[in-house]
Amino acid sequence: MTQNETHAFRSVPRTGVIYVTTEATKRGFSSANPDWCNLGQGQPETGDLPGAPPRVHTVSIDLDDQEYAPVAGIWELREAIAGLYNRLYRRGLPSQYSAENVSVSGGGRAALTRAAASLGHVNLGHFLPDYTAYEELLDIFKAFTAIPILLEGDRGYAFTADDLRREVEGRGLSAILASNPCNPTGKLVQGEELRRWVEVARELDCSILLDEFYSHYVWTGEPGQLPVESAARFVEDVNQDPVILFDGLTKNWRYPGWRCTWTIGPRKVIDAVASAGSFLDGGGSKPLQRAAIPLLADDHVAAETRAIHQAFGAKRLRLLAGLEKLGVRIDRAPDGTFYVWGNVEALPPPLNDGMGFFRAALEHKVICVPGEFFDVNPGKRRGKHSARYKSYVRFSFGPGMATLELALGRLEKMIRAAGG
Repeated sequence: MTQNETHAFRSVPRTGVIYVTTEATKRGFSSANPDWCNLGQGQPETGDLPGAPPRVHTVSIDLDDQEYAPVAGIWELREAIAGLYNRLYRRGLPSQYSAENVSVSGGGRAALTRAAASLGHVNLGHFLPDYTAYEELLDIFKAFTAIPILLEGDRGYAFTADDLRREVEGRGLSAILASNPCNPTGKLVQGEELRRWVEVARELDCSILLDEFYSHYVWTGEPGQLPVESAARFVEDVNQDPVILFDGLTKNWRYPGWRCTWTIGPRKVIDAVASAGSFLDGGGSKPLQRAAIPLLADDHVAAETRAIHQAFGAKRLRLLAGLEKLGVRIDRAPDGTFYVWGNVEALPPPLNDGMGFFRAALEHKVICVPGEFFDVNPGKRRGKHSARYKSYVRFSFGPGMATLELALGRLEKMIRAAGG
């Protein structure tokens, strides 16, 4: 096509993970190539883990499954999701989730996009740093105004309920979007602090939209308890409290390829996001939704979560120790997720810059994500002066332990060659 034939389309930026894997692919990377170490990946290892339920290898397709699924998801799955949340987080509470409080979608971005499309003309707060895909999501819909809230590394990226109240009242926020646990820092708002967040949201009628896709990767839970956390635990009235949650099979069940996710919230919100789905994406896969139902059984969830905790907990400790030995500073060991957010400023140049570190690591067949991608800046309204995360890199312990060991060895050689 000539330039005139494509003038109607804008240049759409890639998210951080897509950018780095695209650059790696130019150098021969593929997911099937065992010689590459992908510490940039946003998915967990998907194979067998000790103690985990057997992986699903086949999905049967009923005659009825050839048809479209309802935009909000099949009823049986919505009931199963609501029941799981009630059993995990709401035992003994008078207000319980039902299928009407659940909308199923074809992937996490689809769920978030439906919610963003449903927001009105309001101020929406979002945190820095946070998930890279939020940037374009917060820019493409023009009804609301995205307002950044800076979190500081020297405070361990803390943000208390008092901070929340001050931001909501001072900036006139009607909604807050956040990943919890946070991608990339691993900071988790939990327990009593999370309860207070929900109380502030309820009192000030500020909707909190919580991306809980890493809520089963919790490293700071109470011994003996299932290591999971959700704001659903602190909701008083499921149809009145302005708490909207996003999760799915992607991370917590280790089935990213299924693209089976959900939104949980008040019925009015669920009606709105389902309506948005009717023109945005049309709904998810019906056979995979039906196949997801057995995965939500209590024994399956408990076994999978404990297996994740054991396997990924060991990888977390190994990556933290390995990076610190290499001279990468960690502002905060992750409370959740499978990421380590590292500061490389003490390394020799050009490795003391996130993008420089990334490009050098590619030459050693190691992929990571430069920190600047997490400086969520919708519409680039803050201009080029925003460079606060240029010395940061996100490292994933989503891959297997052998990959981590190989990557750390290669990074050590890279740093030593640079004079470190």
